Amino acid sequence: MKIEILGTGCAKCNMLEAAARSAAEKLGLNYEIEHIKDINEFMKRGVMFTPALAIDGKVVAAGKVLPEAEIAQLLTNVMAQR
Repeated sequence: MKIEILGTGCAKCNMLEAAARSAAEKLGLNYEIEHIKDINEFMKRGVMFTPALAIDGKVVAAGKVLPEAEIAQLLTNVMAQR
C-alpha cells in the first residue's frame, strides 16, 4: 500500500504524516509512505488545499489533518476493496 502526504512540509503536513504512519503501523500494514512537496504535483492531482492524503494514488482527503482513527478507517476501507 502506498500512502502519500501532499504538502509543503508545514507543521500540519507533518502531523498528517505522523498520524498516517501511526495508523498504518497499528493496523500492521505493509506500506510505503512518501511526502510529496512539489506544488505542480498537487495541481496535477487536483489538490487545492494542503495537507492532502492519498492512498494508492487516490486523494482521499485535503485541507485538513485527519485524526488517526479516521485515517485507519480509510486504510481499512482500501484494504477491504482489494
